Amino acid sequence: MVKLSDTISAISTPPGEGGIGIVRMSGPASLSIAKKIFTTPKGEGLNGTESHKVIYGFISDMETGKKIDEVLLTIMYAPRSFTREDTVEISCHGGSIPLQRILSLTLKNGARIAEPGEFTKRAFLNGRINLIQAEAVIDIIKSGSDLALESAMMQLQGGLSKKIALIRDILINVLSEIEASIDFPEEDIEFRDQQELGKKLEATLNDIEQLIDTYRYGKIYREGVSVVIAGSPNVGKSSLMNALLNEERSIVTSIPGTTRDIIEEEININGLMIRIVDTAGIRESEGFIEQEGIRRARSAIERAGLVIFLLDGSEGLDEIDVDLIKDIKRKNKPVIVAVNKIDIGDKISPHNSSPLWEGYHGEGEFLRISALRGVGLDELKNRVLKMIFQGSCKIPESPFITRERHKELLLKAGDFLRRAIQSIHDNISLEFIASEIRFTLESIGEITGETYSDDVLDRIFQEFCIGK
Repeated sequence: MVKLSDTISAISTPPGEGGIGIVRMSGPASLSIAKKIFTTPKGEGLNGTESHKVIYGFISDMETGKKIDEVLLTIMYAPRSFTREDTVEISCHGGSIPLQRILSLTLKNGARIAEPGEFTKRAFLNGRINLIQAEAVIDIIKSGSDLALESAMMQLQGGLSKKIALIRDILINVLSEIEASIDFPEEDIEFRDQQELGKKLEATLNDIEQLIDTYRYGKIYREGVSVVIAGSPNVGKSSLMNALLNEERSIVTSIPGTTRDIIEEEININGLMIRIVDTAGIRESEGFIEQEGIRRARSAIERAGLVIFLLDGSEGLDEIDVDLIKDIKRKNKPVIVAVNKIDIGDKISPHNSSPLWEGYHGEGEFLRISALRGVGLDELKNRVLKMIFQGSCKIPESPFITRERHKELLLKAGDFLRRAIQSIHDNISLEFIASEIRFTLESIGEITGETYSDDVLDRIFQEFCIGK
């Protein structure tokens, strides 16, 4: 449990050497601690210093009189700071020794080390941001693509929060009407009014269901998508991965079965983060190591958002290819079929392979590529995006959800709301209807933090680094 009466301190810049490092303090003793360790070149202190003003000077150990580093110090008085508390940021040289020495001085003079994410947690507890915005902070820090950053910024700026607040306001108004009828039975709501309440709740349920549906692409914006390259041995899977990455990441030889484990790397395609996974060639094998690689390849296909199924155009279809096609169809995965090595042969045509894919939703026309020569790779990338987004790869203007937590709470709220609507249709007592709406409001409130538990906060903020 966070004690807001404590003053916390932490290094807010990444480990290692850099041009600048930052030690940040937040809490009631921040300024008094800064006064003990900071002086200007003229020996002046911080009395009367204005908020949000950068001051040049030195951090010194007052017990020894030794200067630790030359710094720029910024004071931000409450409530005009990230945490809405008195905050001091010390920008020093970005080496581990000066940073650690300055941090130690702040701790020695009354601060304690911050917990992971405690600065952001204090911003939430002090009412500066809600839980959606707090989660957006860590999403911005961890964003691996332009789309991930853009979607996180939309959450931080309150797009989803406003939609949730609107839903909540409607439910509160409906609940108020019902409670008024319960408290003043002589002014009982007529049945047609209950029907109107039912319509309001149905419209609200529709809004909740639409938000839930946005998770399918919101998750992709935030996390990216796993694209697995699969196929039989020696069809060019590793060559394709190297070509997409534009570097030699996977070992390429003419010996079938060279790749014994899955290899995963990230690439950015038109702002979307794609995790490309190179798998072991799937075939019958007696070797334990290769069997394990094949098992992991099948597992990667199971988890994939999209499969690039690779065929060797120079060899034509064989029994292993046919078995793999049937296996992928059973898994019902979206798939792009790419015929590789067309620079040395093209023995696979639609009439001898397309029948295998009949009735399968995931297959479009075959792509013909040469991973070695770079032929058809741009078309392959475009097809990947098209399969993922149905031709659209941009952030929608309407609010959307990106986290499993939001989805589960909305599903829970939707269940309570359906029961309330059914109770209205069944003319069940208003007390029961009011109870279901309260449960709905509680679930909705957990999304933004109107209601929360310490366990929920701990799970959210454990994703953060110390210093943020």
